[in-house]
Amino acid sequence: MCHVIVTCRSMLWTLLSIVVAFAELIAFMGPDWLVSPPSAPISTNGSYRLSSRPHRPTLGLYARCRKVPYHHRDIQCGPYAAHFGEIASGFWQATVIFLAVAILILSVVALFAVFSMCFQSIMRKSIFNVCGLLQGIAGLFLIMGLMLYPAGWGCDKVRQYCGEDSSAYRVGDCSLGWAFYAAIGGTVLTFFCAMFSAQAEKATSSDKVQDEIEEGRSLVCVL
Repeated sequence: MCHVIVTCRSMLWTLLSIVVAFAELIAFMGPDWLVSPPSAPISTNGSYRLSSRPHRPTLGLYARCRKVPYHHRDIQCGPYAAHFGEIASGFWQATVIFLAVAILILSVVALFAVFSMCFQSIMRKSIFNVCGLLQGIAGLFLIMGLMLYPAGWGCDKVRQYCGEDSSAYRVGDCSLGWAFYAAIGGTVLTFFCAMFSAQAEKATSSDKVQDEIEEGRSLVCVL
C-alpha cells in the first residue's frame, strides 16, 4: 500500500531540490557569466551618438548578448557557438560537460524528490539517502566545472569582450555576471540539500509517522 508521507523537513528538502535544479539550469543557459564594459558609441555619418542607457555586452558559456546597430532589436541574445567544438575555450568545454552532467543528476533527484512523498525506498535503500548521495556527487561536478571556468578567460573570445589584459583567472575589464553567482549559489545549496536529506529521512521514519501508518492512514501529515 502506498502511504503519502508529508513532513516539514521532507517537503522543504523536496522544494530545495527542485530550486537547485532550476537555478543551475538557468545559470547554465544564461549569457551573463561575464559582463563587459559599456559598448562604444555608434558612428553615424561621422558623428557619434550614445544611447540613454549604454549597453554592456555579456558572454556566457555558449551564449552572448550584444548591441546590434540598425537592427529592429537593439540588443540581440543567442548562442555564439553553433556546435560544441565552437565553444570559446577547451576549459569552457570541460565546464559545460561537468555542469551538464551535474544538472542531469539534479534533475533526476528533483523528480525522485517529488515521488518521495509516496515511495520512501528504492531497492530497499532509503530514497532520501540515495538522493543525498547523488546530490553530493552533483555538487562535486559543479565545483570541478566552476574551477575550470576561470582558466578559460585567456581565450580570444574573452579578450574581445574584456580586453587584452584578460588571462587565465584574470577577468580583465569585465565583471562577473549574475549567472556565475547563481551557479555558485546553486552549488552551495546542492551540498546543503545533500546534508539535509538525512533530516528528511529521519522525519519520514519517525515514531510519530509509524504510529499514523499503523492506524491505517494512507495520508500522513506530520509537522
